[in-house]
Amino acid sequence: MIGNYGCISYFDISWSGVKCGLELSDLKVFLTIMEEGNISNAAKRLGYVQSNVTARIRKLEDELGVLLFQRHPKGVTLTDKGVIFSEYAHTITNLSAEAVKMVQETSYPSGPLAIGVVDTVTCLNFMNSLAEYQGLYPDVSLSIWTGNSPDLLTKVLNHQLDGAFVFGDVKSPHLIADEIQSEEIKLITRQPNDEFPDLANTRWAVSPNGCPFRQILEGWLRSEGISLVNMIEISSLETIVSCVRSGLAATLLPASVLTGEYTDFGIYSIPEKFRYSQTSLVRRKDRYASRAFTAFSKLIRESLV
Repeated sequence: MIGNYGCISYFDISWSGVKCGLELSDLKVFLTIMEEGNISNAAKRLGYVQSNVTARIRKLEDELGVLLFQRHPKGVTLTDKGVIFSEYAHTITNLSAEAVKMVQETSYPSGPLAIGVVDTVTCLNFMNSLAEYQGLYPDVSLSIWTGNSPDLLTKVLNHQLDGAFVFGDVKSPHLIADEIQSEEIKLITRQPNDEFPDLANTRWAVSPNGCPFRQILEGWLRSEGISLVNMIEISSLETIVSCVRSGLAATLLPASVLTGEYTDFGIYSIPEKFRYSQTSLVRRKDRYASRAFTAFSKLIRESLV
């Protein structure tokens, strides 16, 4: 049963004679603690006293009959049961917000729209497209999240984003991936007159595991009988570029971003088997596509193709 107190706020769940009442506010407390990794920080973010947050999460654990967090001196981490519960908590809280958005939607694009973007996409004429979109639809409250492809896909799956631009293959059965354009991947070194590097002795600047460019590099090197061990793992595109500029490492980047200051680098083609990747706009299959998202998707297709 769902209780109605002005909005969806209470789930009454019964099984095997056990009854558990879950309030959306408790789920939001749980998710905030998970994100902060610390009850004190979560309390500050929520504007609650710490004792209130502690009591609410203990009450939730008592009702569920499991520990959701493992307590330790530096904070808290999710237990195995907590990880499972977090997936459903994300879904419930975001679906409740989506339900409100659906019934309140106007006949024209309006309301909040959260889009995820990998760093390299922002180097295209993407920002010009955003400016055009906001000019056409000023009633849309647009928020942009940047990150790597795996993180953004997780946020889309968790209903935290309406959609996201990512690189590489998208294999989840829960997602729809609309290909926007094909990207040519290039090898980047410090200077234009650099010789093609000796792959076995090159140090590489790479993003964390899961990055499509890193996967392409690993596949290329593997085909040459080389393991990707001589590397520097970096989470920021700007820092990767700085490493290349200093001569500390080489990297792989899409050709579409290699304009302006990037033309001072050494830019080389890689074997055709590994040369191309796709930029896609992904969204959940079961998520309601608002008029704001539909208009956004249409404009991006027309401007980036």
